[in-house]
Amino acid sequence: MVKKLTILVATSNPGKMLEVKDLFDEVTHCKFRLITPDEAGIALDVKEDGQTYRENAAKKAQAYGRASGLIALADDSGLEVDALDGRPGLYSARYTGSNSADALSASMTIHKLSDAARRIALLEELKTCPRPWKARFCCAVAAAFPDGSTHITEGICTGEIVPDERGTSGFGYDPIFQLDDPACGGLTMAELSLEQKNRISHRAIAVRQAIELLEKRMDN
Repeated sequence: MVKKLTILVATSNPGKMLEVKDLFDEVTHCKFRLITPDEAGIALDVKEDGQTYRENAAKKAQAYGRASGLIALADDSGLEVDALDGRPGLYSARYTGSNSADALSASMTIHKLSDAARRIALLEELKTCPRPWKARFCCAVAAAFPDGSTHITEGICTGEIVPDERGTSGFGYDPIFQLDDPACGGLTMAELSLEQKNRISHRAIAVRQAIELLEKRMDN
């Protein structure tokens, strides 16, 4: 039996873990064994205070890599809405509906709103803005290796925010993000199956590139 390479996926979000595991299983045919921080017995509180998705992803991957001694994979992602000058962006997971950049930064220290509450807050802020509310999901994935090297890949998925939630799959802003991709037929991210989402999403694009890199490292 071929020994699988263990990779620690630095997330506590079950939705993210499901997407990443599905991608690895599909692309690599189970060459890798993915584990969560809970399974590794690791509990870290990594402050996401970087100025870019790349910085935050690298910071998390490196911290979990040092703590585990394993290859660690981490992502940072965000929703950027044109009508809001690219907000909530880096603060998407901590969005409170404020239109103040300072307040958004300060919100890093407060309890996160639920996914549903953040969607409501975003739609409330957009009410006075003319449609279409063009937007993009951005993702950076960092792979930190025990030799100290870190490699980062990125993905972007374009679409627009819609005022009514549609779909029950996914998480975060998925139910109000309608995709531009013609192959998706005007569906929101939450209306896609996991298989469909893992063909076109921002995270899927970045993770697929990371998998290519990991396979090359494994073969050398």
